[in-house]
Amino acid sequence: MEHLISRRDIVKSIGVSGCAMLLNPLLSHAKTNQKMMLQRAIPASGEKIPVIGLGSWQQFDVGQTAAERTPLKEVLKKMEELGGKLIDASPMYGRSEEVIGELTTELKNNDRFFFATKVWTTGKQEGIDQMNDSFKKMGRKKMDLMQVHNLQDWQTHLKTLKDWKVQGKVKYIGVTHYTDSAHSRLEQIVKSKEIDFVQFNYSIRSRNAEKSLLNAAKDSGVAVIINEPFEQGALFRAVKGKELPAFAADYGINSWAQYFLKYIISHEAVTCAIPGTSDVKHLVDNLGAGLGKLPDAAGRKKMVEWIEKI
Repeated sequence: MEHLISRRDIVKSIGVSGCAMLLNPLLSHAKTNQKMMLQRAIPASGEKIPVIGLGSWQQFDVGQTAAERTPLKEVLKKMEELGGKLIDASPMYGRSEEVIGELTTELKNNDRFFFATKVWTTGKQEGIDQMNDSFKKMGRKKMDLMQVHNLQDWQTHLKTLKDWKVQGKVKYIGVTHYTDSAHSRLEQIVKSKEIDFVQFNYSIRSRNAEKSLLNAAKDSGVAVIINEPFEQGALFRAVKGKELPAFAADYGINSWAQYFLKYIISHEAVTCAIPGTSDVKHLVDNLGAGLGKLPDAAGRKKMVEWIEKI
């Protein structure tokens, strides 16, 4: 997990005492002010969810040993404690669905999260079988959000998902992708207003979605989930050894993770960003981006200009 290693390097560079100073106030603030975590409404229903969620690619694809699962269990416990909700998974992510389902069942908090997973296959019956398998793995009778992963056979699967939504088997439906080249197709689907959610890549350096996709989602009343917020760790590698700019303090930004995440969620079209982690300290740091002031248009411009100079 290269992006986690790079992030740990940055934490090490500020030292143990500096890390404690960063995380302890954040833990205290988040724990005592859970209701202050920014939430955004899902346009299709008005239901609100926190703007920072949890991705599971790689991090939750683990075996049965305590060494592998205990850190993830702690992440899920802390996420609930600090008011996080949305957890994103996929059959593509190995054992992630199963691990999430088993750990949240053990913790008895399965129904306290907003579970989002995906269908990633070709063919109507194959899709039905795979989605039913996801229900079993994640321990759910009703899925909060089912998405068509990377637009694979999306027209076929959306027909099934529309029927399932009517039947009450899924609450929301959507489509996903992770590359800029798919944005135009995603925008066409968004404008059809046949989906509740769209998920795609967006970051402070990868801003193709700002051209039209983000606004199209907002105008069409489609909720937005952002993947690749850290560019698979490339952003942490780019700022390794560098201090936060002084103006970051104006927005309560205490780390590079918060710098990157606050830029994303400060766009009003974004409903939730889903950084992945298997580390409790990183989870707390990420969720901290949902607290306090967000940059305005001028602040966003300064943030981009600073990043572009490094």
